[in-house]
Amino acid sequence: MSEQNTENLSEDLPTVIAEMEKKCKHNPDNVVAFHHLGLVYMKAGRIDDAITALERCIELDDQANQAMINLGAIFFGMGKLDKAQELNERAIQVQPDTSAQAHANLGLIWQQRNELDKAMAAYNTAIQYDPKLATVWMNLTSVLTMKGEDERALKAARKAAELEPDAPLAQNNLAVALFFSGDYGTAKIHMEKAEELGYSVDPNFKAGLEEKLS
Repeated sequence: MSEQNTENLSEDLPTVIAEMEKKCKHNPDNVVAFHHLGLVYMKAGRIDDAITALERCIELDDQANQAMINLGAIFFGMGKLDKAQELNERAIQVQPDTSAQAHANLGLIWQQRNELDKAMAAYNTAIQYDPKLATVWMNLTSVLTMKGEDERALKAARKAAELEPDAPLAQNNLAVALFFSGDYGTAKIHMEKAEELGYSVDPNFKAGLEEKLS
């Protein structure tokens, strides 16, 4: 599950944390400061502190949907799917037009529960809001493959690889989708690309592909 707004944080986390803690202590009603503090705690692996900071942010602003999404990501990582679902649904409710990631996260939750139709619906909704979310296309590919919808899985896999050609999972998913479509030669090309990018390809898939090509 993806959280938002962590990629631009400084690598000097102790200094950033100290500064943000000081800012929050000085102004205990600063919504932005508590959200930022929660994010740096997440990046530093201080999960309990991150939960406290993000909960404070949401307490101060009941429209803080990105804080809800980030807090939901924490609970998802902890295996607390009900809590993660509640937070992502709340994020969608308060700001439906800016919640593509929340729908994507709900897809992961449903997929984790093996509720594939609900997962697919959530991913499709996320794509409607933001068709450039490559990870959503990757996850949708997996669900469609599990459901045996090979043609749609191939389309989704190609879209993911188009958006993020250097994503190992996108290349592997495309290889699998091509395999099920019967295009074994092209499947091998993308399987090898996935391996070059560091993906650990399923040995059974590799063996099955080699058998088809022999």
